[in-house]
Amino acid sequence: MTDTASVWGRDDVSSGKGASDENFPVGSLLLSKALRPHVHAYYDYARVIDDIADCESLSADEKIGRLNAMEEVLLGTRDPIPRADAMSAARLRVSLLKTGVPFETATDLLIAFRDDSRGTPCTSWTDLLHYCRYSANPVGRFLLHLHGEVPQTFAASDALCTSLQILNHLQDCQKDLQRLHRCYMPEDLMAQAGATQDDLLAGRASPNVRRVFNTLLDGWMR
Repeated sequence: MTDTASVWGRDDVSSGKGASDENFPVGSLLLSKALRPHVHAYYDYARVIDDIADCESLSADEKIGRLNAMEEVLLGTRDPIPRADAMSAARLRVSLLKTGVPFETATDLLIAFRDDSRGTPCTSWTDLLHYCRYSANPVGRFLLHLHGEVPQTFAASDALCTSLQILNHLQDCQKDLQRLHRCYMPEDLMAQAGATQDDLLAGRASPNVRRVFNTLLDGWMR
């Protein structure tokens, strides 16, 4: 193992967001008290890697280096350093080992956030579903595994998580493009509807943008 700190760089990637800023409660009272610490450990880790991918002051290479280091701490191949981001991965490692929840529920998230860090474009519906497969669906599967649910429940959870992610993309399409130069509206659907990224920045849904939104909503419901 290595305890080299250089890959971590400066400790300034936090977005300032916390559990109270999310669309849904984290560690709800509906969860058993025994499981809530594990949910919080997962959330803290996911918050950190999301903040790394969204950090405007880091280069793509720096982001990916940080994400790779987080994965190494999570998998036990790198010693954590006493910083909040590294320690979140170390705490989740302990949680996953204790509960038996598969590590893929945490490492799959890194696939999506590496794509975000690289600025991988969303060119098609398939690309959008691929992104949701790694950015959202692992969260549902983590909770199902944590509660000892059977694999037959995964498909319904994946569908719900993908739907919520797409709704989040629709809600934040202007902000994502303005702040992160990131667009999750599939390029082919935008072109077919005669919509452009400038339309997304306008602050209102033009008829062309509305066609894209309706296609995304209708396409997933089918």
